[in-house]
Amino acid sequence: MQKKTLFKNNLASRKSKLKLYLSVIRPTVVYGCETWVPKESIIQKLSVFERKIFGPTKEANGIWRIKTNKKLDELIKHRNIINYVKAQRLSWFGHTNRMPETSIVKRIHKWKPFTGRPKSRWDDDVRKDLKKMKLIK
Repeated sequence: MQKKTLFKNNLASRKSKLKLYLSVIRPTVVYGCETWVPKESIIQKLSVFERKIFGPTKEANGIWRIKTNKKLDELIKHRNIINYVKAQRLSWFGHTNRMPETSIVKRIHKWKPFTGRPKSRWDDDVRKDLKKMKLIK
């Protein structure tokens, strides 16, 4: 007997699979993403993961069909995992900016390392996202 995963099984509807992904799987995968500074390799891995979850589907005639990027984007209603991570980070950014200056979280947020090559910091990455969205100059 061949073992099937829930996402490859025909017993669960596409709507049920999407709800499960959006409510359980995606939040589990990106747990703590508010504090990430994602590199291109991580972004690529997350995108591949999402494509595998909604990967090929088997039609009634037995032929496997691979979804195009456009079809996948329509299925998840333009709420891909990368946009989800960015939205979570922007939410955390707003939360930390509203904190009082004496808060430990705020002080750590404003801290800058003294020596070495300047690495891409979380704050810089969030500001870059805000510039892309044309919310700041």
